[in-house]
Amino acid sequence: MPTSQDMTTELDPGLLDALQHQVAVFARRAEQTRLGGTGQLRNSMDRAAYLLLNRLDQEGPMGVKALAAGMGIDSSTVTRQVAPLVDSGLVKRTSHPEDGRAVVLQLSARGLARLEEVRSSRRQLMVEVTEGWTPDERASFCTLLTRFNTALSARQSAHAGQAGHAAAESPAASDDTAAAPSAHEGPGESVPAS
Repeated sequence: MPTSQDMTTELDPGLLDALQHQVAVFARRAEQTRLGGTGQLRNSMDRAAYLLLNRLDQEGPMGVKALAAGMGIDSSTVTRQVAPLVDSGLVKRTSHPEDGRAVVLQLSARGLARLEEVRSSRRQLMVEVTEGWTPDERASFCTLLTRFNTALSARQSAHAGQAGHAAAESPAASDDTAAAPSAHEGPGESVPAS
């Protein structure tokens, strides 16, 4: 089976250089503009809040651990990011329906309304940025970007798993030296910035 190095030499190095350059430019542009929408709602919600609210909307109420696992980040990061959302009334803590002792996070009605406002603004930004694109071009770009993000996420998870496995096998390793999960987005959410 060919290795990654073998595959790199078989592919067009110029194309790979152009691809990595465009990804770097995209990351910079995304961070500069924050891809936060248009009009008054431009940049009105940070990336972490948007991704958390979106996940709760799509998957329903869940505990911190499940939310962290689904997003590919650690529980302490989720706890820190959720706190201001709870304080502002966008997310509420409720009892787990099957285990009253457990707490789950749930999108509030206010949170859903706010999320819809931000989504609408971000949709408008996508309309403006892709003006002149055909519907097929938008769909193809979305499919390829999703595939790219999924591959990046899988690679990140594999490397984190290898680092954790290597640390666990090392006699000198301790729990605090094992690789911690990244504080970035999980599968399907790893767009560089929003």
